Amino acid sequence: MIKRSISLNCDMGESFGSWKMGNDSAVMPHIDMANIACGFHASDPKIMSDTIKLAIAHNVQVGAHPSYPDLQGFGRRSIPLSVEEITSMLIYQIGAIKGLCESHNTELSYVKPHGALYNDMQKDMTIFEAVVDAVSSFNLPLMTLAVTDNQKLLDIADRYDVPLLFEAFSDRHYLANGQLAPRSLPNAVLGSEEEILNQVQQIVQYGKVRTIDGFSIALDADTICVHGDNPQSIRVIEKIRALINGEGSSG
Repeated sequence: MIKRSISLNCDMGESFGSWKMGNDSAVMPHIDMANIACGFHASDPKIMSDTIKLAIAHNVQVGAHPSYPDLQGFGRRSIPLSVEEITSMLIYQIGAIKGLCESHNTELSYVKPHGALYNDMQKDMTIFEAVVDAVSSFNLPLMTLAVTDNQKLLDIADRYDVPLLFEAFSDRHYLANGQLAPRSLPNAVLGSEEEILNQVQQIVQYGKVRTIDGFSIALDADTICVHGDNPQSIRVIEKIRALINGEGSSG
């Protein structure tokens, strides 16, 4: 029996100029939420606009996917910034994609930070609060990692009246505290289709996940992140969609 309704989200619009990344047109029909890059780690105004139109065509929610200003490093490098700098750079990026959404008569639905900024805000509550402050300017929910103890995050978000969407990952190993295993660790990324589908099934049906060192921990997620970089990953997304819809299982 399915534990609860869980949506699928995916990072989208991460091409830049003539450089193409991902397979957005193949992924979009299978997801519920598109996290669209806002120009600081990938994307440009035309790609942002085209990705919004693609999301509209498939009735997919549009989310802002802002990052540190790090095009060369794809937003995966931490950049030491003040609280005011973080809040301002996020308002800049979210405002840009909100304007593009309005130009297509659709709404921006939520915000999910990208890469190093996403990781940093899980570890540093000062950074998390700077992010929440920026998101509160737009009256939108913030997507953040579902961990074993979300209370600190909820307390900060409540002060700014920002709803939180808790996210799990289909293809990443977890540490015992519910944080993602760093990519520097061996096997941080799940390697096989079977592993990915087993993890999704555990999250959806039981609200649990097995950690990289073999423990089982509770994980209460609203949405699951998938990645669609190649034809093999598209097939896995299709199977995840069926699993969430109750049309199959990993076994």
